Amino acid sequence: MTTAHREHGVEDLCETGSALYERALREGRVQRDAVGSAPCLTGFGLLQPDVEDAHWLRPVAPSVALPRLLRTIEEDIAHQRRRETKLADTFEPFITLDAQIVPGADPLAISLLEGMAQINARITDLMAECSQELLVIQPGRRPPSSMGNFVVRDQSLLDRGGRMRTLYQHTQRHSLAVLGRYEQLVGDVEARTLDELTRRLLVLDRTVALIPANADRTMALEIRHPALVDYLVAAFEQLWQLATPMYPQATPQPSLNGITTRQRAIAALLIEGHTDAAIADRLGMNVRTARVHIAKLAATLGSESRAQLGYLIGQSGILDQG
Repeated sequence: MTTAHREHGVEDLCETGSALYERALREGRVQRDAVGSAPCLTGFGLLQPDVEDAHWLRPVAPSVALPRLLRTIEEDIAHQRRRETKLADTFEPFITLDAQIVPGADPLAISLLEGMAQINARITDLMAECSQELLVIQPGRRPPSSMGNFVVRDQSLLDRGGRMRTLYQHTQRHSLAVLGRYEQLVGDVEARTLDELTRRLLVLDRTVALIPANADRTMALEIRHPALVDYLVAAFEQLWQLATPMYPQATPQPSLNGITTRQRAIAALLIEGHTDAAIADRLGMNVRTARVHIAKLAATLGSESRAQLGYLIGQSGILDQG
């Protein structure tokens, strides 16, 4: 009785298929009838008809098959990313509308702030009322000129006995503007960093939160719903535990086998099929810096092409070391 062939991907080649492909490589060809128990080999393009005899199949060399299969995966990933971007663009106006309406919710629990002037004025008012704790997620890079604008406001909170904790991306660890700001503050203030962060978040006294309501941050949601605020605080605390201390005591970022934590983050995004520009945006750096890190990663792993780099990243096991 013949066992039905199970469905599987090329990365999970069945035992029958593996044995038959190995046999074909050793002998140079196999009879077409022998492939009935492993139709996956022709489906994945690992066997092709013998042009001289239709009753036989010849193996496609692994050095030819692997780059072709990797290219197919990269194309599929790129297609899914395009769908993801288009889906986000499609739903953004609906999310904005929903934020303004919020059916059934307490109108005071979620309110929409429009325009940078209104948002900044509201933050100033909330900061003046804050007396216990300020939690901040600050992704991306901040212009040095903006850092000094908040020192007086932040020091007032610290003077009232409040506590400040801020999450930045790793690209800000050596920013003179960021460090200079903290050196002017006196009180219970800490900062940590991660490779990637969510969008900006402010939580004041664990009772009110502010989050962006659109991509360019010209609109924001003020949230006072206890369950939502608790959820955002829990998310912040999880990220805080994963983050690397930056201030007041900085912890060095580890390097394993010549691969830095920054390069491991880039490797993970490369495997997902992101472009250089998308990687730079996700990690809060410019494209030139991202490409320098990618080049160093390729040199360390001995890669000569983008497709080969993805394969070597998977084989190296560096993504299992973090």
